Amino acid sequence: MIEEQSLHGAGTEEQCKGSDFLDDMQNFGEEITPTACNDMAHEIAPLQPQIDTSMIDNPEPNQNVGLFTVKPVNQWIDEASSRQMPCKLFGQLWFEHELCILFSDSNLGKSILAVQIADAVSRGNGALSGMAMEAEPQMVLYVDFELSDKQLEMRYISDDGTTHYEFSEKMIRVEINPDVVDYPDVDFEEYIKISLQQAVEEWGTKVIILDNITYLCSETEKAKDALPLMKWLKSFARQYDLSILVLAHTPKRNMANPITKNDLQGSKMLYNFCDGCFAIGESTKDKRLRYIKELKQRNFSFAYDADNVIVCEIVKPDNFLMFRFVEYGCESEHLRQLTDNDRNNMVERVKELSARGKSQRAIAEELRVSVGTVNNYMKK
Repeated sequence: MIEEQSLHGAGTEEQCKGSDFLDDMQNFGEEITPTACNDMAHEIAPLQPQIDTSMIDNPEPNQNVGLFTVKPVNQWIDEASSRQMPCKLFGQLWFEHELCILFSDSNLGKSILAVQIADAVSRGNGALSGMAMEAEPQMVLYVDFELSDKQLEMRYISDDGTTHYEFSEKMIRVEINPDVVDYPDVDFEEYIKISLQQAVEEWGTKVIILDNITYLCSETEKAKDALPLMKWLKSFARQYDLSILVLAHTPKRNMANPITKNDLQGSKMLYNFCDGCFAIGESTKDKRLRYIKELKQRNFSFAYDADNVIVCEIVKPDNFLMFRFVEYGCESEHLRQLTDNDRNNMVERVKELSARGKSQRAIAEELRVSVGTVNNYMKK
């Protein structure tokens, strides 16, 4: 047999002389030189058996890689198809298993609408006309950091003070226990999170409404504070298979401008990490009217954008304070109309901020108008 080195053309005369191949060739009377030996080795090398590497078993790649779960897309889709489609809890504005944010300015009825949604979910009914509730009646944990029990009662009692609204037994309210003064070795906000987990485990609820976000994190203006909060909420929802609606505020806004994602108070991380977001606006043509606007949606195309907001009025028929559907309308119909003086003041303000070196995007965020509007004002 020819040695491996000879097969690669690196043999010497001595190596050839010691090979069986050389002996066989000499029996035929051939004179074998080192060059001939190498030439023959190259000719027979392709005839040597080759290893079929495709037959070597490759183990399946590990699907858990550090922080990630890694799978083929088709496998993700197949696994997801075996689970039920999430049901609507408040039309297409809030689905099961979603982390959703509802925000508005103060005293526009966030808590009123949130309690109305919670009551509807606990009964298996739609909260508003046209807003489907597809799930079976579910236990709802309403975490109330805003109202006292007496303030709550006043909203759900008849005007003559004789009849209270009867909530479902699946509607559970939570408030901070004022008698608890000693916390474990954690800060107040962390203890609230621990207590929320304990409440979910104790009551077995799958739906939570948090009123409001500032009790979970007092500082949400910066990404370094808002990001850990949103990560915790997402992890909390996944761990216990929860549907979470979080109430939040908006800073003072210009009533002449449409509501946008920039009106959500706090870092953009709040908006970026939530699954859905909708807001309540106040109508300038009738102080009794409110409108609901859809701002973020992962499942469908927008249904309740600026051209089709949900217009409601706040009423109290008998003993339940609530939003009552009026119509669908354009947001522009409910905004304050700018006067010439308003526009002139805005133009001056835009130019002043531009002279300070601010970008058009930064100016738009500060004045809560579109970048296009800023661009137009700078040309005047």
